[in-house]
Order: sequence, then structure tokens, then C-alpha cells
Amino acid sequence: MNDRALYVGRFQPYHLGHHSVVKTIASEVDEIVIGIGSAQLSHEINDPFTGGERYLMISSSLKMEGISNYFIVPIIDIHRNAVWVSHVESLIPPVDVVYTNSDLIERLFKEKSYDVRKPPLYDRHKYAGTEVRRRIVSGERWKELIPEAAVRVICEIDGPNRMRHITGV
Repeated sequence: MNDRALYVGRFQPYHLGHHSVVKTIASEVDEIVIGIGSAQLSHEINDPFTGGERYLMISSSLKMEGISNYFIVPIIDIHRNAVWVSHVESLIPPVDVVYTNSDLIERLFKEKSYDVRKPPLYDRHKYAGTEVRRRIVSGERWKELIPEAAVRVICEIDGPNRMRHITGV
């Protein structure tokens, strides 16, 4: 293997779709760098969780799976696509491959000659941050969409009430 990969997401929240992708990547490479995108955002409708809370959701979930070949790096937005890859490179160890399903991230890294791969999506309609957040706010069943360790983090920080307060529900 001898590869180190980058996988970037907002993880708002970290759900089973993300978890499936991370497990797949971790099995294909020696190390995975998980970039928490928009790490500065929190307490907003589309970004209710802090970078630290997302870090804890991811690390706790991977620990429960026995996965240890990863680094987690918060990535703050700079709002300048032309230099965004350089910004990310300044925050992470060197990587050999980038995994993303974002057309923009794919384009930006390909322009810098990175090997970019699309990870397999895991039931994308069911496991999407928008759907998970909608269910949490509306009081529908959501815990089965998220790794058990991440559910514990969300409940520990009273995430459902925070989200209802943010959305005015």
C-alpha cells in the first residue's frame, strides 16, 4: 500500500455514509487524513456542530471499529478556491491520493496533479447530512443513521435541542 489518503467532509454530523467511506479508504491505504471542512462553523442550521464535536464523533466512531490508521485535521474555510489546495497542504502531512465526491474538490486537486478518486457512496439518499439534520430537528428516528459513538457525542452535548433552538422548532 504505502499510500496516505485525504478525505474531506463537513461531517455535520458524521453519519454511516461517511463511516462507510472512511472504513473503505482506511482498508485501501496505510494512513488516512480526515479533513474536517468548514471547521470554524457551528451553531448554524446547516452546520450545527463545532469542529471539536465533529472531531470527537469521528475519532470515537473509528476507535469503536478498531481503526487507528488516521489523522483528523480541522480545515478552516478561506473562501479562495484558487489557493485552497495550498491551504490544505499547509495543514496536513503529504498525501498520495485524494478521495472526494465533490466536483469542486476534485477539480481543485486535479489541477494540482493529485490522484483523485471517488469513493463508493453508501445509500446516499438515506445517509446524507441534510436528511440526518432534518430528522433530528423534526424528532424523527435518526440514531440508526449515525455510528453509535457519534450518537453518544450528539446526545452528550444536547445536540437535538441545540438544533431545534437554532432552527426555531
